[in-house]
Amino acid sequence: MDRAPLQQARPQVIIRPMEVRRARAGDAPIIEALYRLLVPGDGNIAVAPQRLTDLESDSENHLLVVEAAGQLCGSAFLTICLDPMYGFQPYGVVENIIVLPSARGQGAGRALMDAVEQAARGARCTKLMLLSSRSRTDAHAFFSRMGFDGERKRGFVRYLNRGGREPG
Repeated sequence: MDRAPLQQARPQVIIRPMEVRRARAGDAPIIEALYRLLVPGDGNIAVAPQRLTDLESDSENHLLVVEAAGQLCGSAFLTICLDPMYGFQPYGVVENIIVLPSARGQGAGRALMDAVEQAARGARCTKLMLLSSRSRTDAHAFFSRMGFDGERKRGFVRYLNRGGREPG
């Protein structure tokens, strides 16, 4: 029996080695491009290399990037927040989670979120919180698969100090 047609019918699975690390100053242009994908039309986005240098050694703020086959393809930002409710245990806020569309479904987002959770657990955080734009339904499904509950609480945002230009 000829197996060639059966082999051709199988979807091709692309497996790329993923590396998650802290962002460095040289990553600024790529991170800025990712943020522009996340919030199209926001003219206020400006990722400064010096800010990334400052964040690289900050123990409370973790700007993480994921690389696949040597190419930066995603980013997430974790802030560890002091919390008086549970003694000395903080909580974490995750922001600006973005993976290039071409890298989605290949493990980049999962690698990023696993690294975020590992850092939060290492800091003894009691919870992780994130907000996501209402329109990002695919991202919402991903966050649910990662164990986030989008039903129990409701988030509110008030933008400040953005030169009058608020994202939609």
